[in-house]
Amino acid sequence: MNINESINGTEEFANLIDENAGILFYFSHDECNVCKVLKPKVAELIKKKFPLMKMFYVDVRKQAEIAGQNSVFTVPTILLFFGGKEYSRRSRNVGIEELAELIERPYKLMFE
Repeated sequence: MNINESINGTEEFANLIDENAGILFYFSHDECNVCKVLKPKVAELIKKKFPLMKMFYVDVRKQAEIAGQNSVFTVPTILLFFGGKEYSRRSRNVGIEELAELIERPYKLMFE
């Protein structure tokens, strides 16, 4: 998984939700220091514990329309989608263990 894989428009964003049973979007921008530290930790969590999920990065400054459509007004924000529907969102202070617990149940239902 390439944690630097970015979304390039609202159509691509919608298609990714439709095409993936489980997906995590990481909303941030280049000047957020907390985001820079958290992003690789989230990517590692997904890679190790939830390998069938996809993770994509959304730069809120380059893709303001996607951020606005999803009511993302602070960074970092993590949106989780399962089965094409928003399952959960977390902003600002995101704990890796909390995120793992949040993903575990719907992940097992979708993929196991």
